[in-house]
Amino acid sequence: MRFLKLHRALFALFLLILVAAHSHAADTYQVVHTYPHDAQAFTQGLIYLDGHLYESTGLEGHSSLRMEDLETGRILQFQDVPKYFAEGLTNWGSTLVQLTWQSHIALVYDQFSFHLLRTFSYTGEGWGLTQDGKSLILSDGTATLRFLDPTTFYVQRRITVRDHGNPVTELNELEYVHGQIYANIWHSDRIARISPATGKVLGFIDLKGLLSESERTNPEAVLNGIAYDKEHDRLFVTGKLWPKLFEIKVVPEPTKNAPAKHSK
Repeated sequence: MRFLKLHRALFALFLLILVAAHSHAADTYQVVHTYPHDAQAFTQGLIYLDGHLYESTGLEGHSSLRMEDLETGRILQFQDVPKYFAEGLTNWGSTLVQLTWQSHIALVYDQFSFHLLRTFSYTGEGWGLTQDGKSLILSDGTATLRFLDPTTFYVQRRITVRDHGNPVTELNELEYVHGQIYANIWHSDRIARISPATGKVLGFIDLKGLLSESERTNPEAVLNGIAYDKEHDRLFVTGKLWPKLFEIKVVPEPTKNAPAKHSK
């Protein structure tokens, strides 16, 4: 009996070592620039478009759609969204598409006037939204990402996000960067880099320490918000109720077998 218990303990230890050995070494970051951000904004969606930030903020009675000046954080255009708990945001053509959390409704606006053009419905919850030039990509808090036709909003296909075979849940705000889907993981300081073809996690970006704990004034002041400036290859990140927005450069984690650099 003792031998059997020891055998089981050793087997469990072996599995833990095996998982650790195959886990992703996370990339880190370098702050390029820090910008002001509205500390009252419960950030749910963020994009960079035509020289401005567009942001979707949540909470019942406080949801909004905004266009903001990057340098100053000043709100240049504002649309109140009083009926819904707003969530993810992306652009398609000359429109902006904004999800809602549990209302099963997406709102489609004219990008320039913020005039509401139409709505469409979807099943499940709405969390994050991005697009790859062909499809809208929606997260709903599970490990599944849905690809939607931008015109009909029908589901074209689904992928399950997995890290070494294990489903990765609570995928939140999304952004399409360099042919990969970047996803905030709710209540985490990590961003997952995901293959849009297979759902495989290609790696993680560890943003721990980006905003100091003293500046997080609420338990829900978590990392959430990724925007990419394709023209200038700039990556911006922020969080819910964060007073700052950061332009960062991703620093790849050195490979284990990389030769050591020697100084002269």
